[in-house]
Amino acid sequence: MSLASPPSAVETPSPAARACGLAAGRLNLADYARRFGDAHAPLTAAQAQIEAERCYGCHDAPCIAACPTGIDIPRFVQRIAQGNLRGAARAILEANPLGGMCARVCPTDILCEGACVRHTNEDKPVEIGALQRHATDALFAAPSAPPLFSRAAPTGRRVAVVGAGPAGLACAHGLARRGHSVNVYDPRPKAGGLNEYGIAAYKTADGFAQREVQWLMSIGGITLHPGRSLGGDLSLDSLLASHDAVFLGIGLAGVAALGIAGPQGSAGLRDAVDFIAELRQTDDLATLPVGRHVVVIGGGMTAVDAAVQSALLGAETVHMVYRRGPEGLSASQLSLIHI
Repeated sequence: MSLASPPSAVETPSPAARACGLAAGRLNLADYARRFGDAHAPLTAAQAQIEAERCYGCHDAPCIAACPTGIDIPRFVQRIAQGNLRGAARAILEANPLGGMCARVCPTDILCEGACVRHTNEDKPVEIGALQRHATDALFAAPSAPPLFSRAAPTGRRVAVVGAGPAGLACAHGLARRGHSVNVYDPRPKAGGLNEYGIAAYKTADGFAQREVQWLMSIGGITLHPGRSLGGDLSLDSLLASHDAVFLGIGLAGVAALGIAGPQGSAGLRDAVDFIAELRQTDDLATLPVGRHVVVIGGGMTAVDAAVQSALLGAETVHMVYRRGPEGLSASQLSLIHI
């Protein structure tokens, strides 16, 4: 939770906000584009070829067991080594239709790369995340190529998906591939959920989240209904009455409260989730105020993102405060390299 995150970009900072050091435009305009560019340069074709050839292609691959979405990692890495990037992308996206974003933000150091057998004889695992990005980026860079997946014959069945985040979109894509018609409902104006509103801007540069959504929906049979929410203008009974099935992918609502006495609406006090969402949706980062001195309470991935982005916006000092020791941090070591 950030204690010095910016207020709404469309508001003029109040006298109280100015008194606590909030200000916009702390950087030269060119610095915003540079600082919030891609955090990691993608692999070149030559680098990807060399890295893919490092994979042993394990038959009983521990990297697959460590992947929450069960991607056949040796298969897609082997296809990259063979120069078959489209085949590599298919192996990734048939298991995880949001594999492009996962390649950018997944804590691979803990999961697939952490389980890589290259650790036995070397300190460096195969760069699985970078290879996954290499394959999926190649696919998204060729929108005129033939579709990777096609829909089955229409079944005549309709399914409502509540929530246009990763779970809802993955569900919608799988249902559409099987020939069902899918209506996706979400209260926000854009689809993507966490991928669009909750991941640090420097990890998802150049509007990648929306490019991935456009690819996913291009299979057809999926209709997005933004600005509609369960408990608002939608009810579970009405959805069940008008659809053959309903999938609820509503995500995690709310954030942890500080649990301390004091005014929760104080100037400069804001939860990190809203801070990150606002930063992601702001066209002109120079309009976002940030504190001169920022304190972030927490030790998870969101805390790291809030701390890094506060520094990128021009905060002079950023401190992370955490109640446990370094061994208790839930943020991955990969994310901490930005600190």
